[in-house]
Amino acid sequence: MSTLTKVLIVLLTVSSIFLCGIVATYVANAENYKQKYSDFQDDLQAAKQRQKNAERQLEENIQKTEQLKNRLNGEISSLNTKVAGLAANLNEAEREKALLLQKVNSWTSITRDFYQTTDKQGQLLKNAIEELDKLQKEQIRQRKELKETNDALLEKMAIIATLDEKNKRLLEERTELQVRMDQFLQQQGRVAAPPRPVTKTRGAARPTRSAEYIGLNGLVIAVDLKNSLAEISIGSADGVRKDMKFHVTRGDEFICDILILDVDAEKAVGILELVQQQPKVGDKVSTNL
Repeated sequence: MSTLTKVLIVLLTVSSIFLCGIVATYVANAENYKQKYSDFQDDLQAAKQRQKNAERQLEENIQKTEQLKNRLNGEISSLNTKVAGLAANLNEAEREKALLLQKVNSWTSITRDFYQTTDKQGQLLKNAIEELDKLQKEQIRQRKELKETNDALLEKMAIIATLDEKNKRLLEERTELQVRMDQFLQQQGRVAAPPRPVTKTRGAARPTRSAEYIGLNGLVIAVDLKNSLAEISIGSADGVRKDMKFHVTRGDEFICDILILDVDAEKAVGILELVQQQPKVGDKVSTNL
């Protein structure tokens, strides 16, 4: 083999190696550029998305700003209206103040001339003021008494309403008992006596002539000292009648009398009379001492 052929072979080998290096470098750079292009596209899409979000956020902020601006403009307009009204009121107050000051000055001058003219008129004025103070104090006292009277009246009215309700309930119970008694008497072939009317108002006491001869005995079961009322443990079934008088005793002591106002089948209510001591639950009651 000639020297030229060897040289050509060497050159061809070197060229092949050089081309291989160039191809490898190109392939490596091509893949790197592709990755960079892909990353650039991703960054570009993200940037576009951020731009859209920023534009949407900007639009929302603009709308909120406009709404806030409109609301603030409305509030400012309302405040301006209030300020104008207050300014008008202030002007009116200043005008009234000027008129009052003028009146005060006028009255001051009149009063000064009045005191300078006569001491007697000044003394009369002083007496009139003192009398006015007394009248005001008396008026306050009367108003206080009127309030206390009204409170007491309302309390009494509440008590009356309670008693009316209780009387109504007692009347209903009495009617029911009367119906039962009528049915029982009809079964026995007897006729009940006509019922006596019960009035809700407190009339004059009419003592019965036969009550003192009836030996009825019982106990006090309830006391209403505020309204001077007491309830005893016996009623119409035991022979108690309206207007009967019971004597309340505690041991050998006389406590008071009870004039019966309302009678139920098993109990009765009456008003306290000749009170020597306050009756208590458990005191004895009797028609005869």
